Amino acid sequence: MPAQTMKDHVAKGNGFIAALDQSGGSTPGALRLYGIPESAYNGDAEMFALMHAMRVRVMTAPAFSGDKVIGAILFERTMDGDVHGKPVPSYLWNDRSCVPFLKVDKGLEAEADGVSMMKPNPGLDTLLERAVKLGIFGTKMRSTINLPSESGVAAIVKQQFEVGAQISRHGLVPILEPEVLIKSPNKPQAEKLLRDAILRHLDSVPADQPVMLKLTIPDEADLYKDVVAHDRVLRVVALSGGYTRADACQRLARNHGMIASFSRALLEELRVSMSDEEFNAALARSVDEIYTASTKKA
Repeated sequence: MPAQTMKDHVAKGNGFIAALDQSGGSTPGALRLYGIPESAYNGDAEMFALMHAMRVRVMTAPAFSGDKVIGAILFERTMDGDVHGKPVPSYLWNDRSCVPFLKVDKGLEAEADGVSMMKPNPGLDTLLERAVKLGIFGTKMRSTINLPSESGVAAIVKQQFEVGAQISRHGLVPILEPEVLIKSPNKPQAEKLLRDAILRHLDSVPADQPVMLKLTIPDEADLYKDVVAHDRVLRVVALSGGYTRADACQRLARNHGMIASFSRALLEELRVSMSDEEFNAALARSVDEIYTASTKKA
């Protein structure tokens, strides 16, 4: 289906974006939560195979469809995998009406000046070319903010927008994710600095190259309302950041215009030992709760 249809679905669709992008560092924890201990596999190949099987189970569940899940963020290995013999991005869009995104960052630098910048990514252009060929619509890249350092926040936002421009040149829509850590000792001040830095950069974004933002749910309701309303922003999505699903949904419901892009909070009740009926019912409850928080605001 045409890219414009994907863009319309992302910009106007009712629902949320699922984050299925756990990378090598976070996969063991995700598998443990699912009920698979590290003793159950040997090496990365077995680990990623188990993770892919879990993701396939999620993506093929009845509740995982574009009616409520408008998109999904994938890990690179997931993008290269298949579902029922079809490439994952094609399956998501053509069979489930879910827009495929790709996580493209290579992890974080050590914290400096209160923030952790993204590591250098010299292979990014090659990865983006491959993503375009596979039908990926957009990308996601994460860096983190711990302290309300004006210079640190400015640096992290500058890096996000610079790499975002590189991504846009490939015809992809970047999701910029400067995450304020929920354990920050001064989260509200860090969030205000982040909002102001984002707004300063948005005016210079070309009108035909919109961006998306993935942000921590702010302590102050509707703090990002001017970001949501900006004409260079396609959508603002919220990360769960370590909050439980109930807590994250309650916080999200107070923020108009923000929709969810949850990972752990989406999958937290799923277990490998569940029957398909139990698994599908648990995922449906999760999808419904996150959908409601994304679409029906307090």
